[in-house]
Amino acid sequence: MALSASDLGTIYSLLTNSMSGDESVRKPAEAALSQFESRPGFCSCLMEVITAADLASQVDVRLLASVYFKNSINRYWRNRRDSAAISSEEKNHLRQKLLSHLREENDKIAGLLAVLISKIARLDYPREWPELFSVLANKLQSADVLTSHRIFLILFRTLKELSTKRLTVDQRNYAEITSHLFGYSWGLWQSDVQAILNSFSTLAQSYTSNALEQRHDELYLMSERWLLCLKIIRQLIISGFPSDSKCVQEVQPVKEVSPILLKAIQSFLPYYSSFQKGHPKFWDFIKRACTKLMKVLVTIQGRHPYSFGDKSVLPPVMDFCLNKITDPDPYILSFEQFLIQCMVMVKCVLECKEYKLNLTGRVMDESVITVEQMKKNISNAVGGVLTSLLPSERIIHLCNVLIRRYFVLTASDLEELYQNPESFHHEQDMVQWTEKLRPCAEALYIVLFENHSQLLGPIVVSILQEAMNACPTSVTEITPGLLLKDAAYGAAAYVYYELSNYLSFKDWFNGALSLELSNDHPNMCVIHRKVALILGQWVSEIKADTKRPVYCSLIRLLQDKNLSVKLAACRSLCLHVEDANFSEQEFLDLLPICFDSCFKLVEEVQEFDSKVQVLNLISVLIGHVHEIVPFANKLVQFFQKVWEEASGESLLQIQLLIALRNFVVELGYQSPTCYNVLLPILHGGIDINSPDILNLLEDGMLLWEATLSHAPAMEPRLLAYFPCLVEIMERSFDHLQVAVNIMEDYIILGGTEFLRMHASSVAKVLDLIVGNVNDRGLLSTLPIIDILVQCFPAEVPPLISSTLQKLIMICLSGRDDFEPSKAAVKASAAAILARILVMNTNYLAQLTAEPSLSLLLQQADIPIEENILLCLVDIWLDKIDNASSDQKKTFGLALSIILTLRLPQVVDKLDQILRCSFKFEFWYHLLQLLSMTYTRFMSFNSCSVCTSVILGANDDLTEEESSGDNMSSSKFHGEGIIPSREYRKRQIKFSDPIKRWSLENSVRENLQTCATLHGESFNSAISRMHPAAFAQLKQALKMP
Repeated sequence: MALSASDLGTIYSLLTNSMSGDESVRKPAEAALSQFESRPGFCSCLMEVITAADLASQVDVRLLASVYFKNSINRYWRNRRDSAAISSEEKNHLRQKLLSHLREENDKIAGLLAVLISKIARLDYPREWPELFSVLANKLQSADVLTSHRIFLILFRTLKELSTKRLTVDQRNYAEITSHLFGYSWGLWQSDVQAILNSFSTLAQSYTSNALEQRHDELYLMSERWLLCLKIIRQLIISGFPSDSKCVQEVQPVKEVSPILLKAIQSFLPYYSSFQKGHPKFWDFIKRACTKLMKVLVTIQGRHPYSFGDKSVLPPVMDFCLNKITDPDPYILSFEQFLIQCMVMVKCVLECKEYKLNLTGRVMDESVITVEQMKKNISNAVGGVLTSLLPSERIIHLCNVLIRRYFVLTASDLEELYQNPESFHHEQDMVQWTEKLRPCAEALYIVLFENHSQLLGPIVVSILQEAMNACPTSVTEITPGLLLKDAAYGAAAYVYYELSNYLSFKDWFNGALSLELSNDHPNMCVIHRKVALILGQWVSEIKADTKRPVYCSLIRLLQDKNLSVKLAACRSLCLHVEDANFSEQEFLDLLPICFDSCFKLVEEVQEFDSKVQVLNLISVLIGHVHEIVPFANKLVQFFQKVWEEASGESLLQIQLLIALRNFVVELGYQSPTCYNVLLPILHGGIDINSPDILNLLEDGMLLWEATLSHAPAMEPRLLAYFPCLVEIMERSFDHLQVAVNIMEDYIILGGTEFLRMHASSVAKVLDLIVGNVNDRGLLSTLPIIDILVQCFPAEVPPLISSTLQKLIMICLSGRDDFEPSKAAVKASAAAILARILVMNTNYLAQLTAEPSLSLLLQQADIPIEENILLCLVDIWLDKIDNASSDQKKTFGLALSIILTLRLPQVVDKLDQILRCSFKFEFWYHLLQLLSMTYTRFMSFNSCSVCTSVILGANDDLTEEESSGDNMSSSKFHGEGIIPSREYRKRQIKFSDPIKRWSLENSVRENLQTCATLHGESFNSAISRMHPAAFAQLKQALKMP
């Protein structure tokens, strides 16, 4: 039943009660509102609550009504099959009501109403709401300041929402909106900025803060409207025109707007200092306005670089930004957000690919100028402008300023370094470069150096040398010289790759960096931290003869008294251990003290990011240094403690699971020594009911796989975890390949005991996978079914009958002629069914005769014209060329068994069956002959490769015969004592009865049985064979 005006009181009461602190009141109200929201008229009632004049003071209730309205738009505005949509009549009423309530005085509710209109516009404009922008434009003509502010708020939200629609028709609609709105918005913005500047001039001259108090609110509202108008202009320029970097069409508003935006910045900036004390509200506006204006210029340059590159735009903007960076007014130095945007602008221009000089020419006498040629012409022109803007002297000056002014630590930085070194480390090294002044200056410096490395390389080296000479390693006081040396060290660290052409790391390390570490004064933490950074950044330039002292230095820094130094050393050590040229031999004796230092550091640090960083180093050490066994007990205790303390910190737990996986791999078959700690942690990472399972599952399953792969025998506790795999697969197939590997490990390790305990779970997992994953997933899973059938031919087929029925459906379905993946799936599925026929003949005959299978085939529209088993015979005959060598023999044995069936159709297929059997025998003997021949001249492994290449086999026949150098994945832990996973897998393959059975004998014996069963029809079929083929067959089968 639809809600009406009579239900307003009920809705209002429910909204009020849903904000109650009493749960017994709140819960029923929320439940009732949830029931009401799908009923017609609910949104209309909410709209009445929002706009009711007598409820103006009930801000919380109106805000909640706005939120429910927004959620209802998301759920019920668009017609859906699963829910009743809002009627067209109610939609029309709501749209009119929203546009009639524009003068909302509460800022939060006005913002929500703007969001509501934008969301409806995304769905209804222009088809159901074509008058939206014309109505708003008309209302603007006679609006007061408040109403116009709200209209611009609505316009901004709506334009921002519509800009995310990327279809061509939507972009055309947006371009049309731009053509109508831009002129008016731009005109209003210009008139407003002049009015605001005039008012600011008067305000700055007034000596009493309340002289113009009655006009302050109106002025502030006009200023906020002006900011909204600026955002609208930005949105129209960015989204209303295609990027000129693609279409090479000049965007005229860029050339019109950008110079005036720059002029506005220049006009507003002087008020930054004059308003700071007397008018804090307008001082805050000045900060936001100047920063936003620069951000708009940065955005326009990124969207329309060619238009922005015009001589009327780029030179004045770049010149202004460079001047503010290198020669700022004193008050600008405290205006960090503005300086950051100036640096961002310069950085964006310097690395803009559209401005790079293009030295390629074009074909002579080419009359038509292509788009690419136009781009080259513009790029070269802009490149010339930049060259004139940035002569060598200015580039060197900018580099000097960045290093000597912006890289130098401030008094507040030093206080933070001493008082809270951990936070200082993360703020300096992990913060976004656009958020803080020093990281932004560093990013600009790196781009500047990359563009002008030949010019700046000697300059940076000279600054470095000057700083080191002015501040010897014995200095302990925090002097300007020491801070400059810290800045110079940073400058050398950030551009290590290019600077290595001008600076020898070995000489620098021996002559200065290593000496810095001999000074243990607490103030030296400033320099020690930067030395740790340098040792990590320059890792690729450190030669073999310097590695050992560098490793020792980093270990020493890891034991520094200051946490920021320790964490910097921790990060640099990670870079060294992960380096391709890491010298394990040089590092080995440092491992005990490195682990002990890491364990202590985890105890010292408090922040989450720090713990993750240290744990990452431990994980990297375990993964790259093989002598881990002596530290196993300490590591186990460490892992247990960290896991207990990391409850609820999923990122830390993930890092711990990664470290444990590396640990298990390195322990190899000694890993059971850590099971008491490992297995509970493992269970926490794979338990589907764990609150953090979404974050932990991937690494938990990888740890599970590693634990099984390196287990010497099946552990009862591990065996009990298998049902978790069922729950994981029921949830999703995101980790299918790892799940398949885990199941294979359970089969290989657990054997009969595993199947006895988890037969139903095995069947459930396979039934979940087969039929619900793509071809790639099936190709990963089918080998598991094949191993199961091989190991348990009597027990498994009845257990997985549902899965086998799906395999039969896969085999008998078509659509694989032009899809190699489907052909491979069908061949593998057919090979499994052939194996069952060979090893459990009666069961396959029973399975193919079941009425349920016929019903499934019928429901899947798979036509069956004869016995299902005979249909499989056709598949085996058809897919034998797609099969591997082992599968071909399985097909041959299965086909030979078919000869013993009392079905007259067998005789009709006799010629094909015998030809396939003979073909396999021929290739099998040829493979053996080639293998024997090659063995005389090369190693067994090489023979395997060559034979496979020559014959083009899908699967290496001799791969299984090769003794393999990698039979043990844990060769460091007693190879040959405990058989490896791969060795066990090979043993299972070697013990395959199909390998031992003779296809020749099987065909000969079953051919005789076929002759006895079918008599004259058999003889008739034989007589129809080609004489030459019959003779070859007799020879192959050694028949008289």
